[in-house]
Amino acid sequence: MYILCNEEPLWMRLCLRERGLIEYKGSWKRTTLYRQNQISELADDYRKHLHFDGFNSLFLYRRWYRCFTRLDAFSVDNGNIERRKDLSEQEFQSEYDGQKPVLLTDFAENWPARTTWTTEKLLMNCGDIAFRISQMYSGKITMKLKDYVSYMQLQHDEDPLYIFDEKFGEVAPTLLKDYTVPHLFREDFFDVLDRDKRPPFRWLIIGPERSGASWHIDPALTSAWNTLLSGRKRWALYPPGRVPAGVTVHVNEEDGDVNIDSPSSLQWWLDVYPLLADHDKPLECTQLPGETIFVPSGWWHCVLNLETTIAVTQNFVNETNFKFVCLDMAPGHCHKGVVRAGLLAVRGCTPSDVMNDASLDTDQLNFLDTTRKEKRLRIQLKEDTRMDISGNNKNEFLEDQDFSYDIDFLSNFLEQDRDHYNSIWCSSNCIGQRELRLWLHKLWVVKPEMRSLIWKGACLALNAKRWLECVMEICASHNLPCPVDDERLPVGTGSNPVYLISGYVIKIYVEGGLESSVHSLGSELEFYTLLKEKSSPLIDNIPGAMASGFVVHEISSIRTVPWDGKGVPHEISKFDWVNENLAIDGFHFGVWSKQQFEFREVGISACTGIWPYLITKRCKGDIFANLRDELPKEDVLNLASFLGDKVRNLHLLPLPPMQSLIPPDDEGNVHQNRRLNGQDEAQPHANASIMAVPECLNVPFEWRLFIASMSRRKRDLLSRLAKWGDPIPGNLINKLEEYVPHDLAMLLDVFKDKDGQYKFHGSPTWIHTDIMDDNIHMEPCVPSKSLGEITPEAIMMMVNGALNGCSQAKKPLKWHPTHILDFSNLSIGDPVCDLIPIYLDVFGGDSSLLMQFLESYRLPLTGCKVMFSPMDK
Repeated sequence: MYILCNEEPLWMRLCLRERGLIEYKGSWKRTTLYRQNQISELADDYRKHLHFDGFNSLFLYRRWYRCFTRLDAFSVDNGNIERRKDLSEQEFQSEYDGQKPVLLTDFAENWPARTTWTTEKLLMNCGDIAFRISQMYSGKITMKLKDYVSYMQLQHDEDPLYIFDEKFGEVAPTLLKDYTVPHLFREDFFDVLDRDKRPPFRWLIIGPERSGASWHIDPALTSAWNTLLSGRKRWALYPPGRVPAGVTVHVNEEDGDVNIDSPSSLQWWLDVYPLLADHDKPLECTQLPGETIFVPSGWWHCVLNLETTIAVTQNFVNETNFKFVCLDMAPGHCHKGVVRAGLLAVRGCTPSDVMNDASLDTDQLNFLDTTRKEKRLRIQLKEDTRMDISGNNKNEFLEDQDFSYDIDFLSNFLEQDRDHYNSIWCSSNCIGQRELRLWLHKLWVVKPEMRSLIWKGACLALNAKRWLECVMEICASHNLPCPVDDERLPVGTGSNPVYLISGYVIKIYVEGGLESSVHSLGSELEFYTLLKEKSSPLIDNIPGAMASGFVVHEISSIRTVPWDGKGVPHEISKFDWVNENLAIDGFHFGVWSKQQFEFREVGISACTGIWPYLITKRCKGDIFANLRDELPKEDVLNLASFLGDKVRNLHLLPLPPMQSLIPPDDEGNVHQNRRLNGQDEAQPHANASIMAVPECLNVPFEWRLFIASMSRRKRDLLSRLAKWGDPIPGNLINKLEEYVPHDLAMLLDVFKDKDGQYKFHGSPTWIHTDIMDDNIHMEPCVPSKSLGEITPEAIMMMVNGALNGCSQAKKPLKWHPTHILDFSNLSIGDPVCDLIPIYLDVFGGDSSLLMQFLESYRLPLTGCKVMFSPMDK
């Protein structure tokens, strides 16, 4: 026990659990105790290490050997990876790109980094800069370079820490001047993204002898180049689909997340490599200073530093690997497993039923283990046996198939009805779900000469062909122009596909499944109808609705069905969530029904081939999100006043009648004999969402339903935020339970009337819930002209008798707000719910803009306990 408790790997793991800056103190036990303030920096070892005679452990001996072994003579060069010089782009594309690795010997000859990227000079120039450290068990930890160099000199770790920093260009920008991207690798499709949206793509790598990268495939199936500036590296590589011996691939069946279990580089070469037959050994080489190795898309590779090394590497997406990158971003798990593990990932079934067939061939049991939600693929060594991945498969498709890293072959393993918008996003993807759509659309605009290739990638990642077919049918049904080439991809980063077709916007509702989508469109259409009935001034600042309905995608045809939000169309009446006794007329899927739907425990309904759609007029100009960095303060103040006035109009709009809705009980069920004050005999306790409210409180149904819905959303709050990932830090998400009240009803403002009865301040209102910078539209102000010089287009932009509504400004405005977009998330609740996203997202927390907003808003925020006068500065 004493020996095991003093194991350095144990103390290293404990130390690396804590994020932050690390300063190595000669041993990981001492470093850990020092970080925990258990010993002082100058304290001597308080106890000598004990020694035990007669105790032997082969496991501990092998670990000790790996910690102290020298790798001076560990290099290999059997020539199976070519060394080339003066390689032209044409030669590279025809012989290597997407085909096999190659060592390029002449790229770094004139780089300043060849002389300045030595340990001594980097220590002199960057010694106090903290760099990101990578290791199997580490989180986000950093070390100053001077401390890391000290660590390299003192350590005897089996798998030493090494610097692997994707932000070295930000923390040490002068290093970027010391090298240039080789001309063969300058094409990178991720270049079209802004720096903050672009996934990590370049790394500084520094590591001592025995450090390295265990077996892996580069993220998103990108290709990579790696230039060594000092030291020597040993490389091993396998082609796509061939899992290295001793490596286990985990593919999560829910989201396609891929994790790889592999021994350390040194352990693999010492323990696994000697057991391989010659024909099972990988391609190998020893990289020398000044050499650049190219690793093609999908190739397995493992790297071992034979001495202290310094290198720079970049990943890239080019014309050759673009479709593979898009394939890896597609929803599902089967194709991700096949790409990495070949046909071992297929459970003896065809691509069409691979998602459901859990059976296994007995011939594959040595290679494939399965759990309920995770597939594990591992190649194990068997004496005098070669792995045969073709095996005795049960069906004709795989019976005569060999694995091929070919996009047509691999796309057979995609889910046929994959739903990019509703699928759980894979956490190991290098880019977010919204950023992926933004990236593809930017490529479509910036690289028109490559649209054929980009379209194929979009079909793989987004199933873009299906959505375009739906849009074309919608256009044909309403006599709208067909999409031109510029309009073939959805725009924006929202949760539903949106298309800009000529002067129209077509939105297909898919978020949350069919039932959720029907309620979203139904609520929006009910809202538009109410705006017209009440002659609300807000109607001038919402894009006009032209048509709406359902698009039905059947096996051999696509058709549309008109729907104005009233009644129940035949196409959805067959579903079990539709009440067959509903009247022919009325907004049965309006906002009150939507509130009750959101309260219920409802998952995403399976893909049905039916989606609601809405056609609106297209606004001129641009969204605030694309303009905010260039707008002067006067424009933004004008925007704040605009929002205050329009949100006021929204919150003053009368609520629709509640019809026959009944509040839910503790279990979310509806009882006809249930009274709204929570005191009926059949259900003596108050609703579960407002259990802390005394029974004497006469809780209005509107508030009761709002609190019930919010409480329902609170149950899975942490998991929903975790799925968003960046930019929400995990430690902040973990603190939310302490911040959000256990009973949300306690946020309501309650008072006693003159009769001693408890009542609630204010009433719930319509709330947009999503007024953010991408849902605010602005138009450019027309320069001052005489009326005779104003163009017809400018006259069309007249607002309230003033050109563009800009005549009241003290200075000429560049842009002015005109419309609030996207009312699909409409709800009824506390009006403060609209102010929060406006203040944080639109105003960026600027209190002066909030005060400008409140001066136009001119309504008391009486739903919540925190009361203040909006006019009181």
